[in-house]
Amino acid sequence: MNEILCYLLGLILFILIAIKIYIKLTTGKCRSTNQMNGKVVIITGGNSGIGKATAMDLAARGAKVILACRNLKTAEKTKEEIIKRTKNSNIIVKQLDLESLRSVREFSKYIHETENCIHVLINNAGSAIRGNRLTEDQLAVTMQVNHFGPFLLTNLLLDLLKKASPSRIITVSSMLHRYAKLDLTKIKTGYDTDFITYCNSKLCNILMANEFARRLEGTFVTSNSLHPGAVNTYLFQHRPFIFRSIIEFFASIYFKTVEEGAQTSIYLAVSDDVKYISGEYYEDCIDSKILNQGKDEALAKKLWEISEEAVQLQPHEIHL
Repeated sequence: MNEILCYLLGLILFILIAIKIYIKLTTGKCRSTNQMNGKVVIITGGNSGIGKATAMDLAARGAKVILACRNLKTAEKTKEEIIKRTKNSNIIVKQLDLESLRSVREFSKYIHETENCIHVLINNAGSAIRGNRLTEDQLAVTMQVNHFGPFLLTNLLLDLLKKASPSRIITVSSMLHRYAKLDLTKIKTGYDTDFITYCNSKLCNILMANEFARRLEGTFVTSNSLHPGAVNTYLFQHRPFIFRSIIEFFASIYFKTVEEGAQTSIYLAVSDDVKYISGEYYEDCIDSKILNQGKDEALAKKLWEISEEAVQLQPHEIHL
């Protein structure tokens, strides 16, 4: 019995080590050495996690980085850290709360007053497991933070992105889009479990990115989405302590670091390989497969119409 137990424990240990090795060997890395001097980059949620790691890298390449964040206190600390580590003082912090469409419009107004163009917009900020409570805009919070807010923001900034063309729109999605059960008639107010709502929002990210790619064809403004991988971030910070502790334990062992998770975002922002590629989905810095539903053009167009209505997009805010 003891020998069998030792054998099983050894086998389990071997499998766990093999999984860890596989993850490390298949983790993509941006190999581009391109600099970003003179480029303006906006990163939503750039104060922590993947967004912070992305900001750190692009700042080190010389970009002017605008951290669009809800939490200004942590954003200011991140700004100081980026400046200290990269010696690039051209880092701006501006509040952006994706739970508020008013905040999105105020952020856009500020950007239009201070910037002549935008070279890269990274829709990085995201939220998970927040329940189906409604925001002040009467939209389900997870759907608004992950989809409706970025949809509005991207539309509002398109004129500045066009001025900088060739320019890039990058949207952080997730492989969990494969588990989506999207019902467009109900996405405004939420209708499913936290997990499914999150998956739905990530599918919406891909549909939105692809629809932007189609509508921007010929403008040299590209739009792509990506899966950063399973990354050890604060995505589940709103869950109960025990649940969060379990996730964080396994995450610390098997998930990517934030620096590793940021590689595909960085790749899409700087690499010449994707300079004119649009409407694709990437993982580990290579083109990846998406669920067939994510390729559905009719579904994307319908989602676009619903999203325009949800965010009350005005004629003067449309720059397509």
